[in-house]
Amino acid sequence: MQQVRVVVATPLEPELVERIRAVDDRLDVRFEPDLLPPARYPSDHIGEPEFQRSAEQEERFTQLVAEAEVALGFPRESPDGLAWLVRTARQLRFVQCMYAGAGQQVGAARLTRDELERVAFASSSGVHAVPLAEWSMFGILALLKGLPRLLRDKRDRAWPHYPVSELRGKTLLVVGLGAIGREVARLAEAFGMQVIGIKRTPHGTAAGADRLDELVGDADAVVITLPLTDETRGLVDRETIERMRDGAILVNVGRGAVVDEEALVAALRSGKLGGAALDVFVDEPLPATSPLWELENVIVSPHTAALSWHENERIVGLFAENLRRYLRGDELLSRVRTTVFY
Repeated sequence: MQQVRVVVATPLEPELVERIRAVDDRLDVRFEPDLLPPARYPSDHIGEPEFQRSAEQEERFTQLVAEAEVALGFPRESPDGLAWLVRTARQLRFVQCMYAGAGQQVGAARLTRDELERVAFASSSGVHAVPLAEWSMFGILALLKGLPRLLRDKRDRAWPHYPVSELRGKTLLVVGLGAIGREVARLAEAFGMQVIGIKRTPHGTAAGADRLDELVGDADAVVITLPLTDETRGLVDRETIERMRDGAILVNVGRGAVVDEEALVAALRSGKLGGAALDVFVDEPLPATSPLWELENVIVSPHTAALSWHENERIVGLFAENLRRYLRGDELLSRVRTTVFY
């Protein structure tokens, strides 16, 4: 029985490594945690920044990786680490990436066309749907219920009485109906919201992307879940923001560059928009000079809304299914299309 060498190249809990080993007897799973940076928190895929291998450890790690046919993750989850992995492991055929937006990393690795054809890459798209959808609803609720004012009143020891709005009966526009968008829609409907969805191509009740500027004016809140591609970059531009309903809330858990950040800041400052809850930004970390830090009607999250105690467990579940598919010669789930890097 031919063995498939699987190398775990990212920090991972030992019990999850055992789940990978249990997938099939043909898998030869190699995991040497002393060669990997210690995780700083659960589901940390980068590890302690100060970690360095000794010369002996570096030689062992290179030899370990060189024999991989399949890899889970790659060093530091960086494009350079991915390029090194692909070029070191000449027999490498499949990489299960840890990030939902792994297409950007694959594109930034500047692999040759031969390398892209030799290795299949799968993102973790879909495994973050629950935490990102919950965070999206948190953002809408926090702004609708006046969390910034509550925090200000608490600081000032003020005790004013005033009414606030409700989600029930409001309209939500979800831009991007993948796993995250569908979960946002499900939660919003449970709150009694009217949900409108937009997909790249129209299907069923979902509108096509060409109707974005038409539909934003009908929404009290807009949630963006889109990846960054040539098609989506700058999709929510100044004109789109100007067409939004006065006082609307914008949530972005997709990619920062999907939105014209300068136009968004202007709309938030003027009161055109009621608020924004942002987990992603054009430049990350968000520069200290960004006006988004100072706007009271903005919730800033350091691209951590997807982090969950259950993230690694879900990624390993996806990886296990993709290993079964790989062994059968079937198409991988969430495979990155290397023509568009998505």
